[in-house]
Amino acid sequence: MTMPRFAVTLAIAMVAVWAFCPAPVFVDSVLIGSVRADTAVANDSLDFNRDIRPILFGKCVTCHGPDEEERAAGLRLDTAEGAREDLGGYAAVVPGDPDESEMLLRITTDDSDMVMPPADKGSPLTETEKELIRRWISEGAEYDVHWSYRAPKRPKLPQVEHQEWAASAIDYFTLAMMEQKGLHPSPRADRFAIARRAALDLTGLPPTWEQAEAFARDTSVHAYENYVDQLLATPAFGERWARVWLDLARYADSAGYADDPPRTIWAYRDYVVDAINANLPFDQFTVEQIAGDLLENPTERQLIATAFHRNTLTNNEGGTNDEEFRNVAVVDRVNTTMAVWMGTTMACAQCHTHKYDPITHEEYFKFFAFFNSTADADRRDESPTIELWTEAAKTRKQTLVDTITQLESDYAQDSPDFESEFAAWTDTVVEPTEWTPLKPSHVESSRMIDVDDDGWMNANGDKPDKDDYELTIPVERGDLTALRLEISPKQTSNFVLSQITATWTPGEESAGTALPITFSFANADFEQKGFPAASAIGDKVDANRGWAISPKMSKEHQLELLLSTRFGDQPGTLRVTLKQQSKYAKHLLDVFRLTASRDANAASWIKLPANVRQIASTAIDRRSDEETDQLREYFRSIAPSLAPIRKQLQQARGELAKLKPITTVPVMRELPESKRRTTKIQIRGNYQTTGQTVDVGVPDVFHELKTEGRPTRLDLAKWLVAPENPLTARVIVNRHWEQLFGIGLVETSEEFGSQGELPSHPMLLDWLAVDLIENGWDIKRLLKQIVMSETYRQSSMTTSEAVAIDPANRWLARGPRFRISAEMVRDQALFVSGLLVNKVSGPPAKPPQPAMGLKAAFGSATDWQTSQGEDRFRRGLYTTWRRSNPYPSMAQFDAPNREVCTVRRIRTNTPLQALVTLNDPVYVEAAQSLARRCLKASTDPRQRIEWLFEQTLIRKPTDAEISRLLDLVNHVWQRYQSDHDAAIQMATEPLGPLPEDADAAEYATWTVVGNVMLNLDELLMKR
Repeated sequence: MTMPRFAVTLAIAMVAVWAFCPAPVFVDSVLIGSVRADTAVANDSLDFNRDIRPILFGKCVTCHGPDEEERAAGLRLDTAEGAREDLGGYAAVVPGDPDESEMLLRITTDDSDMVMPPADKGSPLTETEKELIRRWISEGAEYDVHWSYRAPKRPKLPQVEHQEWAASAIDYFTLAMMEQKGLHPSPRADRFAIARRAALDLTGLPPTWEQAEAFARDTSVHAYENYVDQLLATPAFGERWARVWLDLARYADSAGYADDPPRTIWAYRDYVVDAINANLPFDQFTVEQIAGDLLENPTERQLIATAFHRNTLTNNEGGTNDEEFRNVAVVDRVNTTMAVWMGTTMACAQCHTHKYDPITHEEYFKFFAFFNSTADADRRDESPTIELWTEAAKTRKQTLVDTITQLESDYAQDSPDFESEFAAWTDTVVEPTEWTPLKPSHVESSRMIDVDDDGWMNANGDKPDKDDYELTIPVERGDLTALRLEISPKQTSNFVLSQITATWTPGEESAGTALPITFSFANADFEQKGFPAASAIGDKVDANRGWAISPKMSKEHQLELLLSTRFGDQPGTLRVTLKQQSKYAKHLLDVFRLTASRDANAASWIKLPANVRQIASTAIDRRSDEETDQLREYFRSIAPSLAPIRKQLQQARGELAKLKPITTVPVMRELPESKRRTTKIQIRGNYQTTGQTVDVGVPDVFHELKTEGRPTRLDLAKWLVAPENPLTARVIVNRHWEQLFGIGLVETSEEFGSQGELPSHPMLLDWLAVDLIENGWDIKRLLKQIVMSETYRQSSMTTSEAVAIDPANRWLARGPRFRISAEMVRDQALFVSGLLVNKVSGPPAKPPQPAMGLKAAFGSATDWQTSQGEDRFRRGLYTTWRRSNPYPSMAQFDAPNREVCTVRRIRTNTPLQALVTLNDPVYVEAAQSLARRCLKASTDPRQRIEWLFEQTLIRKPTDAEISRLLDLVNHVWQRYQSDHDAAIQMATEPLGPLPEDADAAEYATWTVVGNVMLNLDELLMKR
């Protein structure tokens, strides 16, 4: 029985993965939720934020907090004033007297009717927590502002016992905590390990073996610093860190909601990459994204930056209310701004005053007002947008605009030749006075058609959905110049005429050869559907395309047809076919006739627009100056002397129309003062139920917003990065720390408020925050500080004893070790296999993904056509990000759909992830390419294995590892020797044919080995 393609791979690879997983290493085994001290009762000092606040906000403030509408018994415990308020002869907290404090009585009583919190509101306080509350009241019941609401100040470096280890301020703070916890630093990671770790962290890609080896051999004092500087300078740096920001910006290449149509906004993604690579100071980065359009003379780049808040979802499904979804977008901008810069969950206050943090319902909508007067309004066209052009296209565009301006000026100038031509033309513009009815001798139709003496045809009987009227008309002379299809006001319904054809048969007996008649077309009264103005109307068209009229006619309607061919004075027979077909049933002609003209002026007359005809039919001496000017302007379009200018104008305008921008990008734009929207409090967050009007503002708990006049988004942006802001610098430092160590100094990087965790190293957090501000918000400098520290450079190997003390490495006594991000997993596989393409910027790519045949609700198919050529091998950053169907393999590795701001990706570990890296065509193709590179590198199996370890793991293999893989090679090679078809399949699908004279079994065998290497735990982890 033939085994499935990857059955052998899966079984052996999993054994190999387990065999090579380094030990003893403990990674991501436990993520502790708090760093507060459990032994505070026994400590000499009591800290409100560390010891008391978590109890109050975990057990009491839900019912006795800031939300005045939900506050129970009128008691507020999140402020000193509320806790000490006289409640009628008693108070919840009496400082210094726990026995007189109602709060202590309530939390210690055995009475089920009195105990707090009530049984249905939460678990009771522990004995330790009760003792902490008693001690706190005894010591004066002092409250303190939340730690994150105090502006950071640079602390002094702590005293440490082994300061010789500390190479930077970071190390002093981490070492002090280690010593306090009874831990000690780990040795430095070996040079190859740190080379790979730093490269992954700073560029999202591993180093090449040659780069790592060159660093390992460099014995100079500044070898590591030089290596870090090289990583910071590579364009891959911006691509790696842009991914983090795009999660925050909820960047996607689709609009979201049920239909989830494509959105063109990739220029914003490129702005982020470029800004990070250019090390744009973070305060300027902030200002440009929040309010780049409000800067004085904003650059194109600064306008693109404002797409940060155009990444909100838009709903283009038919029947939706644009104002509803515009309001939803503004809400998202409020919540995202506070989450990204302030690390504060503000969404609760949309419906009611925040239950835990001092942010009121009214303050939410004051903040909302900053974003409520922008020009976007949930439109399908994503307006307002700007166009982006190449420099060459900009230059050519301007040249054409200048040329057209000059030609239009020349075109408007009068000249003697023009005046002479105009005077002669006005004498020839005479309406044909005679239109002779053409009476058919025979009419073919599925309906009964009566013809009266004036040629009017009346169609009777039930209407079919379509019909052809074939008219046979004897004509005494063939010198007709024009035909007119006249529709009587008696026409009772709309109709669609999709095609008109005609032939002329010369001779009285009509026995000659039928000659086709061609028409040009002038349409004064008909609604044109589907035909360009210059099209011959004999062209066949689809149903419901042609010419149509409304039944609400007040006069006769006429379709005039200029004959391009005439047949002299001889008699003959005219045959005309009128084809009628509509996608709507029974839209047919009822009352109509054909008339003809032999006037020589008909040609010039019927080509005139209706308004020109009206003026031309008025005697010259009765025309107003305005009417004469209208005639002159029309004549310019046909004047022979202006033909060269018209031709040049047509060419220049045509070329200008063909010039296309590289792309467009939606941007923020403020409405004019006169159209500024009024912001009202939305009751329970319902935009249709509103309360009082509010103006722009920020929550009172934060620092003051200083501005002259009414604050704008620009003032808000500057407020976010003001030195006195207590949160932004801390949040940004913590976010970058989290990326490097796997967990932030504040674990809840999305929440710095009352519901967030305390920082593990509060003084280090503040030191880094102040340092970031004082050094110009220099992010590259911040990252270099961290990766140059001894804390970062520690080995990630540890012992079970150390893990027992600190399972999640919160005290940083070892190096970081955790699984790399979804994009890195894919990028690394492509990189080590030699497939990764170093192509930056531009439209998103569509790498291979499973074809599921699914459709988004009310939208298009979720499948896509895989990009051809190099685009299929671009970095994950450039993969098309569709919200309804994120790229499946990255979604399995916890990449978000980006419908909303994602501050922190949660790492999971599932069997599906292993199935992706084992069987996804992307990873199989990478294994095939890795195998082909390996076979070129050496003919010796042992050397090939060494080469694979160097390329993938950036280290040499052990003898045991070589021996295990050699066994695998022999086992798999024997299997493929006996199954040529399976070997071909394994070695070529999807990468492509093997080189000539290649041994399929050998290539298939090393593909399996490559697949094993790409699935090693060590490869998927940062160590």
